[in-house]
Amino acid sequence: MVDTSGTIIVSIGGNAIIKRADSGTIEEQFENVRSACSCIARMVKAGGSVIITHGNGPIVGNIVIRNEAVRDRIPPMPLYMCDADSEGGIGFMIQQTLHNEIHKVHKIQDVVTVVTQVVVDGADPAFRNPAKPIGPYYTEEEAQRLAHRGWVMGRDAVKGYRRVVASPRPKRIVEAEAIRKICEAGIIVIAAGGGGVPVVEAEDGTLKGVDAVVDKDLATALLARQTGAWLIINLTQVDRVYLNYGAPGQTGLSELTVAQARGYLNEGQFPPGSMGPKIEAAIEFLEGGGKEVVITEPELIEDALAGEAGTRIVA
Repeated sequence: MVDTSGTIIVSIGGNAIIKRADSGTIEEQFENVRSACSCIARMVKAGGSVIITHGNGPIVGNIVIRNEAVRDRIPPMPLYMCDADSEGGIGFMIQQTLHNEIHKVHKIQDVVTVVTQVVVDGADPAFRNPAKPIGPYYTEEEAQRLAHRGWVMGRDAVKGYRRVVASPRPKRIVEAEAIRKICEAGIIVIAAGGGGVPVVEAEDGTLKGVDAVVDKDLATALLARQTGAWLIINLTQVDRVYLNYGAPGQTGLSELTVAQARGYLNEGQFPPGSMGPKIEAAIEFLEGGGKEVVITEPELIEDALAGEAGTRIVA
C-alpha cells in the first residue's frame, strides 16, 4: 500500500481527458475528468497535500484550429497564448469537477488553478529542430500554404502533414514557491497544465512568452522537485507500463527500479510519443530526490495505490 501523506502530484494525461475513441465534446471531457477526480477526492479525504497537473493535447491543437478558422476576422494568437488558454480552460474543468466530487465525500475544500510560467532556454536545440506535432493533419497543398506562413510542417507517410513546434526542456517553474505555499495552506492546486506556458528569461529577470510546447511529464517532474513532492501519480490511457506494447510478447510491469527503467528506455521500449516522456520524467524525479512514481489509468488509482494495479517505479 502506497502512503499518500505528504505532498503528492497527480498528473492527468491529455489522452485521459480526450480518449482516442471520443469525439471530443465538452461533455465527454467533463465525464473523463470526473472519473479521475472522484478518486482524487477520496485521496484528499484520507489526508495529504495534492497538486494536480494535466496534459493539453489535443485541446491546444483545437484552440490553434479555432484561431486559424477566423484569422480573417480576429488576429490569431501566438502559440504561447494558446498554451495559456488551454491551461486556464482545462484547469477550470478540473477545478469545478474536483470541487463537486470532494463535496460528495468530504467537507468543502478550496481548489485553485494557477496559470504557470515555465522558463526554457532560448538556445535550446529544440528551437532549431521542431519535432512536437500539434493540431490536425493537412494535405500536401495545405501544408505548403501553411509553410509559407512560417509554420514548420512534418510529414507522416500515411496520414499526411502536421504542424511541428519546438518542445524545449523546462528549467524552472516561475510560480513554484507560490504553489508550494498555497498547497501548505491546505488548498488543492492545479498547475503546470499542458507543461505550463513556456517563457524565456532575460538577464534582468524579465519574462517573455515563446512559441513552443513544454512536455507535461518533464514539467510535472520539475514542479515535484521544486515543491518537495515525494510521489507522482501519472494517469494515462493504459492500465500500466508494458514491454513490447501492442506487439507479440507484450508484458505488463508491476514494478521497476530506476536502473531497470533507464535500461528499457535505452533499448527503445518506450516510444518518444507515448510512454517515453513519462519514464524519462520518472527517472529525473527519482534521481532528484523523489521516492516513487505510479503509472496507471484514472479508474485504477486506488487499486494502484494498494499495489494491485498499475506500475510502480521506485528509487
